[in-house]
Amino acid sequence: MGALKSGMPLYEALFFASSGNTLAIITNYFLGYLLYEKTKTKLFASKIGTLSYAYGHKYGYLALLLSPLPIIGDPLTLVAGVVRLEFVWFVLIAGTLRVARYYALALVV
Repeated sequence: MGALKSGMPLYEALFFASSGNTLAIITNYFLGYLLYEKTKTKLFASKIGTLSYAYGHKYGYLALLLSPLPIIGDPLTLVAGVVRLEFVWFVLIAGTLRVARYYALALVV
């Protein structure tokens, strides 16, 4: 792989961008995890809240396939924490997709 105009090798730029972004989604996950503790009574008090939680469990991992997208990606990682998706699978799916996004961008640029 080549170098960026700044002189930084491309693989280093990919490493730093991907690791920073992965740390960001992990932070979002844990913020969602803590948000659940604060809002679970309100969440399960309504039919829609209970249904939303069930849908989050049913389609949560599939929804993570959209996590690298702008605008909706970060809220999806927050919701993953709220619905308590398994952390290891969350990082494997969302983290891998974030790395792949930066790799694809590097190929285009």
